Amino acid sequence: MTASAVQPTEIFVAADPKTLAELYAEWLIGRLSQTTGRFRIALCGGASPRPLYQLLGSGQLNRRIDWSRFEIYWGDERFVAPTAPDSNYAEAHALWLRHVPIPAAQLHPMPTAGAIEDCARAYEELLRTSYGSAQLAPDRPLFDVVLLGVGENGHTASLMPGSDVLAERTHWVAPLRTGMPQMRLTLTYPALASARAVTFIATGANKTEIVRRVRAGERSLPAAQITSDGELFWFLDSMSAGQIQPKRKDGGKN
Repeated sequence: MTASAVQPTEIFVAADPKTLAELYAEWLIGRLSQTTGRFRIALCGGASPRPLYQLLGSGQLNRRIDWSRFEIYWGDERFVAPTAPDSNYAEAHALWLRHVPIPAAQLHPMPTAGAIEDCARAYEELLRTSYGSAQLAPDRPLFDVVLLGVGENGHTASLMPGSDVLAERTHWVAPLRTGMPQMRLTLTYPALASARAVTFIATGANKTEIVRRVRAGERSLPAAQITSDGELFWFLDSMSAGQIQPKRKDGGKN
């Protein structure tokens, strides 16, 4: 379907981050069971997905997950070495990916050596080759799942408030050169939307207000402009949810 700025959303609320990680993992297993072949997922960094990555790397779910089907990409990355402590790839690899038998050829960290513009184009070419076309089609998603966090300033991936990258609709990957301590690479709105399911995950009381504002559709917040060519989900713990109640896709309360 063609997504709009406001679209039906399913909201999951768990008591705490650990329970939320378990809930998300069960949801992910369900999505995996509905597909065949490669399962393409784009990851995010930040504190909120850490309990999920730890759970997926713990071995508890190995009997239920065919890791050989996973193909891992990243929604954004700081322009640092892949071994740097603030690398999104390094964190996901340490907590999860090095502990499970996903073939190394199916892990696709964003390149961070050389000129940042060249790295953006190289990652975009990788995505286009994987997708098999230079043009995204709403009925043929690039990803099975996109995992996103939300910053206290309303950013998601590295789509920062006021940055030029927010207007990018041609390229799938863009460099962010200013406005942050490090330069960054990020998937753009069209690439993030090209998914069977776009999922936000947020935990902690420091996310309560920004989640409320994003969910209200405040257009100045980059996260509020995220759409999905498939479905859109929010995964929240009780602190980040605040007064938000879980809702069905039709908008009714559970």
